[in-house]
Amino acid sequence: MDTDIPSAAAPERRSIIVRGFLLGERLDTRGFEQAQALATTPLTLRAGRKGYAVLFRYGVVVLFDVTAEEEAHYLADLARLVSDPLPEPGREQAHVDIVPDGREHVDSDGTIFLAELTPERMQLVADVLAKDMLLEHFEVRAAAVFDRVEPLAARLKRLGNRNFKIKELLSQIGDVLLTQHRMVGRAEVLEKPEVLWNLPEMEGLFGRLEREYEIRERSRALDHKLEVIGNTAETLLDLVHTSRSLRVEWYIVFLIVFEIALSLWEKFF
Repeated sequence: MDTDIPSAAAPERRSIIVRGFLLGERLDTRGFEQAQALATTPLTLRAGRKGYAVLFRYGVVVLFDVTAEEEAHYLADLARLVSDPLPEPGREQAHVDIVPDGREHVDSDGTIFLAELTPERMQLVADVLAKDMLLEHFEVRAAAVFDRVEPLAARLKRLGNRNFKIKELLSQIGDVLLTQHRMVGRAEVLEKPEVLWNLPEMEGLFGRLEREYEIRERSRALDHKLEVIGNTAETLLDLVHTSRSLRVEWYIVFLIVFEIALSLWEKFF
Protein backbone atom coordinates (compact mmCIF):
# COMPACT_ATOMS: atom_id res chain seq x y z
CA MET A 1 0.00 0.00 0.00
CA ASP A 2 1.35 3.35 -1.05
CA THR A 3 1.58 5.62 1.98
CA ASP A 4 3.48 8.54 0.43
CA ILE A 5 1.56 11.79 0.26
CA PRO A 6 3.29 14.68 -1.44
CA SER A 7 3.14 18.27 -0.37
CA ALA A 8 -0.09 17.65 1.63
CA ALA A 9 1.93 16.15 4.49
CA ALA A 10 4.06 19.22 5.09
CA PRO A 11 5.81 19.36 8.47
CA GLU A 12 4.25 22.65 9.62
CA ARG A 13 1.20 22.80 11.87
CA ARG A 14 -2.06 23.37 10.02
CA SER A 15 -5.79 22.85 10.31
CA ILE A 16 -8.12 21.23 7.81
CA ILE A 17 -11.85 20.60 7.54
CA VAL A 18 -13.19 17.08 7.09
CA ARG A 19 -16.71 16.61 5.73
CA GLY A 20 -18.58 13.34 5.41
CA PHE A 21 -21.66 12.58 3.31
CA LEU A 22 -24.04 9.63 3.45
CA LEU A 23 -25.25 9.61 -0.16
CA GLY A 24 -27.32 6.44 -0.50
CA GLU A 25 -27.60 2.71 0.06
CA ARG A 26 -24.49 1.79 -1.89
CA LEU A 27 -21.52 3.40 -3.65
CA ASP A 28 -19.92 1.58 -6.56
CA THR A 29 -16.18 2.21 -6.17
CA ARG A 30 -15.24 0.00 -9.12
CA GLY A 31 -15.38 3.04 -11.38
CA PHE A 32 -12.10 4.34 -9.97
CA GLU A 33 -8.65 3.33 -11.08
CA GLN A 34 -7.15 1.27 -8.27
CA ALA A 35 -3.66 2.14 -9.53
CA GLN A 36 -4.29 5.78 -8.57
CA ALA A 37 -5.36 4.91 -5.04
CA LEU A 38 -3.29 6.00 -2.08
CA ALA A 39 -4.80 3.12 -0.11
CA THR A 40 -7.55 0.55 -0.37
CA THR A 41 -10.18 -0.91 1.99
CA PRO A 42 -11.54 1.68 2.14
CA LEU A 43 -10.53 3.30 -1.13
CA THR A 44 -8.53 6.49 -0.55
CA LEU A 45 -7.92 8.90 -3.44
CA ARG A 46 -6.77 12.42 -4.16
CA ALA A 47 -9.63 14.88 -4.59
CA GLY A 48 -9.42 18.44 -5.84
CA ARG A 49 -6.21 20.43 -5.89
CA LYS A 50 -4.79 19.31 -2.56
CA GLY A 51 -7.48 17.29 -0.87
CA TYR A 52 -8.35 13.62 -0.42
CA ALA A 53 -11.42 11.41 -0.47
CA VAL A 54 -12.17 8.16 1.38
CA LEU A 55 -14.95 6.12 -0.21
CA PHE A 56 -17.06 3.45 1.49
CA ARG A 57 -19.17 0.97 -0.44
CA TYR A 58 -22.10 1.44 1.93
CA GLY A 59 -22.77 4.88 0.47
CA VAL A 60 -20.43 7.22 2.34
CA VAL A 61 -17.69 9.56 1.14
CA VAL A 62 -15.43 11.55 3.49
CA LEU A 63 -13.51 14.53 2.05
CA PHE A 64 -10.34 15.97 3.56
CA ASP A 65 -9.15 19.53 2.89
CA VAL A 66 -11.44 20.07 -0.10
CA THR A 67 -12.85 23.49 -1.03
CA ALA A 68 -16.59 24.05 -1.30
CA GLU A 69 -16.38 24.29 -5.10
CA GLU A 70 -14.30 21.11 -5.39
CA GLU A 71 -16.68 19.37 -3.00
CA ALA A 72 -19.72 20.21 -5.14
CA HIS A 73 -18.02 18.93 -8.31
CA TYR A 74 -16.81 15.76 -6.62
CA LEU A 75 -20.23 14.90 -5.17
CA ALA A 76 -21.84 15.56 -8.56
CA ASP A 77 -19.40 13.11 -10.16
CA LEU A 78 -20.16 10.49 -7.51
CA ALA A 79 -23.93 10.78 -7.98
CA ARG A 80 -23.90 8.39 -10.95
CA LEU A 81 -22.26 5.70 -8.80
CA VAL A 82 -24.77 5.86 -5.94
CA SER A 83 -27.55 3.27 -5.68
CA ASP A 84 -30.84 4.36 -4.07
CA PRO A 85 -29.68 7.91 -3.26
CA LEU A 86 -31.12 9.54 -0.17
CA PRO A 87 -33.47 12.51 -0.69
CA GLU A 88 -31.37 14.45 1.81
CA PRO A 89 -27.78 13.20 2.25
CA GLY A 90 -26.48 12.76 5.78
CA ARG A 91 -23.69 15.17 6.73
CA GLU A 92 -20.96 15.31 9.34
CA GLN A 93 -18.03 17.68 9.80
CA ALA A 94 -14.88 17.55 11.88
CA HIS A 95 -11.89 19.81 12.46
CA VAL A 96 -8.45 18.24 12.23
CA ASP A 97 -5.28 19.91 13.53
CA ILE A 98 -2.04 18.46 12.18
CA VAL A 99 0.71 18.96 14.74
CA PRO A 100 4.02 17.31 13.74
CA ASP A 101 5.39 15.12 16.54
CA GLY A 102 2.42 16.10 18.70
CA ARG A 103 0.21 13.83 20.80
CA GLU A 104 -2.64 12.36 18.82
CA HIS A 105 -5.92 12.85 20.64
CA VAL A 106 -9.39 14.35 20.50
CA ASP A 107 -9.84 17.66 22.29
CA SER A 108 -12.78 18.48 24.56
CA ASP A 109 -14.38 20.53 21.77
CA GLY A 110 -14.13 17.59 19.34
CA THR A 111 -11.05 18.78 17.42
CA ILE A 112 -8.95 15.84 16.22
CA PHE A 113 -5.19 16.20 16.59
CA LEU A 114 -2.94 14.16 14.29
CA ALA A 115 0.84 13.99 14.07
CA GLU A 116 0.66 13.80 10.28
CA LEU A 117 -1.86 13.32 7.51
CA THR A 118 -1.26 9.80 6.20
CA PRO A 119 -3.70 7.55 4.33
CA GLU A 120 -3.97 5.31 7.40
CA ARG A 121 -4.94 8.19 9.68
CA MET A 122 -7.42 9.50 7.14
CA GLN A 123 -8.96 6.03 6.93
CA LEU A 124 -9.41 5.89 10.71
CA VAL A 125 -10.99 9.35 10.91
CA ALA A 126 -13.19 8.61 7.89
CA ASP A 127 -14.25 5.25 9.32
CA VAL A 128 -15.55 6.81 12.53
CA LEU A 129 -17.28 9.70 10.75
CA ALA A 130 -18.92 7.26 8.32
CA LYS A 131 -20.21 5.07 11.15
CA ASP A 132 -21.43 8.15 13.00
CA MET A 133 -23.52 9.22 9.99
CA LEU A 134 -24.78 5.70 9.41
CA LEU A 135 -25.86 5.32 13.04
CA GLU A 136 -27.63 8.67 12.93
CA HIS A 137 -29.47 7.58 9.80
CA PHE A 138 -30.50 4.28 11.39
CA GLU A 139 -31.52 6.02 14.62
CA VAL A 140 -33.92 8.26 12.69
CA ARG A 141 -35.35 5.29 10.78
CA ALA A 142 -35.72 3.22 13.95
CA ALA A 143 -37.48 6.11 15.71
CA ALA A 144 -39.92 6.40 12.80
CA VAL A 145 -40.66 2.65 12.89
CA PHE A 146 -41.01 2.77 16.68
CA ASP A 147 -43.53 5.60 16.33
CA ARG A 148 -45.60 3.40 13.99
CA VAL A 149 -45.43 0.25 16.13
CA GLU A 150 -46.04 1.84 19.53
CA PRO A 151 -49.67 2.90 18.83
CA LEU A 152 -50.46 -0.66 17.72
CA ALA A 153 -49.23 -2.06 21.03
CA ALA A 154 -51.11 0.66 22.92
CA ARG A 155 -54.31 -0.18 21.02
CA LEU A 156 -53.90 -3.86 21.88
CA LYS A 157 -53.50 -3.01 25.57
CA ARG A 158 -56.43 -0.60 25.62
CA LEU A 159 -58.99 -2.42 23.49
CA GLY A 160 -57.66 -5.93 23.14
CA ASN A 161 -58.22 -5.45 19.40
CA ARG A 162 -56.39 -7.96 17.23
CA ASN A 163 -57.62 -6.65 13.88
CA PHE A 164 -54.24 -5.39 12.72
CA LYS A 165 -53.15 -5.27 9.10
CA ILE A 166 -50.66 -8.06 8.43
CA LYS A 167 -49.09 -6.08 5.59
CA GLU A 168 -48.35 -3.21 7.97
CA LEU A 169 -46.79 -5.52 10.57
CA LEU A 170 -44.67 -7.30 7.97
CA SER A 171 -43.46 -3.91 6.76
CA GLN A 172 -42.24 -3.04 10.28
CA ILE A 173 -40.44 -6.39 10.61
CA GLY A 174 -38.89 -5.88 7.18
CA ASP A 175 -37.57 -2.44 8.16
CA VAL A 176 -35.94 -3.91 11.25
CA LEU A 177 -34.33 -6.79 9.34
CA LEU A 178 -32.99 -4.51 6.61
CA THR A 179 -31.48 -2.12 9.13
CA GLN A 180 -29.82 -4.94 11.05
CA HIS A 181 -28.49 -6.46 7.83
CA ARG A 182 -26.96 -3.18 6.71
CA MET A 183 -25.41 -2.49 10.10
CA VAL A 184 -23.87 -5.93 10.49
CA GLY A 185 -23.41 -7.09 6.92
CA ARG A 186 -22.29 -3.99 5.06
CA ALA A 187 -21.13 -1.31 7.44
CA GLU A 188 -19.82 -3.63 10.19
CA VAL A 189 -20.34 -0.83 12.69
CA LEU A 190 -18.61 -2.63 15.58
CA GLU A 191 -15.78 -4.06 13.48
CA LYS A 192 -12.35 -2.46 13.64
CA PRO A 193 -10.95 -0.94 10.42
CA GLU A 194 -8.70 -3.22 8.41
CA VAL A 195 -5.81 -0.75 8.68
CA LEU A 196 -5.45 -1.64 12.38
CA TRP A 197 -4.46 -5.20 11.48
CA ASN A 198 -1.35 -3.83 9.78
CA LEU A 199 -0.76 -0.92 12.16
CA PRO A 200 -1.86 -2.02 15.66
CA GLU A 201 -0.01 0.95 17.19
CA MET A 202 -2.84 3.17 15.90
CA GLU A 203 -5.43 1.40 18.05
CA GLY A 204 -5.16 4.14 20.67
CA LEU A 205 -6.12 6.86 18.17
CA PHE A 206 -9.02 4.80 16.86
CA GLY A 207 -10.26 4.09 20.38
CA ARG A 208 -10.26 7.80 21.23
CA LEU A 209 -12.16 8.62 18.04
CA GLU A 210 -14.66 5.83 18.70
CA ARG A 211 -15.29 7.07 22.25
CA GLU A 212 -15.67 10.67 21.10
CA TYR A 213 -18.52 9.71 18.76
CA GLU A 214 -19.91 7.04 21.14
CA ILE A 215 -20.02 4.48 18.34
CA ARG A 216 -20.31 1.37 20.50
CA GLU A 217 -22.81 2.80 22.97
CA ARG A 218 -25.07 4.09 20.21
CA SER A 219 -24.81 0.82 18.30
CA ARG A 220 -25.85 -1.19 21.36
CA ALA A 221 -28.74 1.20 22.08
CA LEU A 222 -29.90 0.94 18.46
CA ASP A 223 -29.66 -2.85 18.56
CA HIS A 224 -31.84 -2.87 21.68
CA LYS A 225 -34.44 -0.58 20.08
CA LEU A 226 -34.51 -2.72 16.91
CA GLU A 227 -34.94 -5.83 19.06
CA VAL A 228 -37.89 -4.26 20.90
CA ILE A 229 -39.50 -3.18 17.61
CA GLY A 230 -38.97 -6.60 16.05
CA ASN A 231 -40.33 -8.46 19.06
CA THR A 232 -43.37 -6.19 19.28
CA ALA A 233 -44.20 -6.57 15.59
CA GLU A 234 -43.71 -10.34 15.72
CA THR A 235 -45.91 -10.63 18.82
CA LEU A 236 -48.68 -8.63 17.16
CA LEU A 237 -48.32 -10.75 14.03
CA ASP A 238 -48.61 -13.95 16.10
CA LEU A 239 -51.74 -12.58 17.76
CA VAL A 240 -53.28 -11.81 14.38
CA HIS A 241 -52.52 -15.33 13.15
CA THR A 242 -53.89 -16.83 16.37
CA SER A 243 -57.06 -14.76 16.08
CA ARG A 244 -57.57 -15.82 12.47
CA SER A 245 -56.89 -19.47 13.29
CA LEU A 246 -59.44 -19.31 16.12
CA ARG A 247 -61.96 -17.76 13.75
CA VAL A 248 -61.42 -20.56 11.23
CA GLU A 249 -61.88 -23.14 13.98
CA TRP A 250 -65.21 -21.56 14.95
CA TYR A 251 -66.30 -21.67 11.30
CA ILE A 252 -65.46 -25.38 11.20
CA VAL A 253 -67.39 -26.01 14.44
CA PHE A 254 -70.37 -24.09 13.04
CA LEU A 255 -70.33 -26.15 9.84
CA ILE A 256 -70.16 -29.40 11.81
CA VAL A 257 -73.08 -28.35 14.03
CA PHE A 258 -75.04 -27.25 10.96
CA GLU A 259 -74.38 -30.58 9.24
CA ILE A 260 -75.51 -32.50 12.35
CA ALA A 261 -78.64 -30.37 12.61
CA LEU A 262 -79.39 -30.93 8.93
CA SER A 263 -78.96 -34.69 9.33
CA LEU A 264 -81.32 -34.72 12.33
CA TRP A 265 -83.87 -32.69 10.41
CA GLU A 266 -83.79 -35.15 7.51
CA LYS A 267 -84.05 -38.09 9.90
CA PHE A 268 -87.07 -36.90 11.90
CA PHE A 269 -88.95 -34.74 9.39
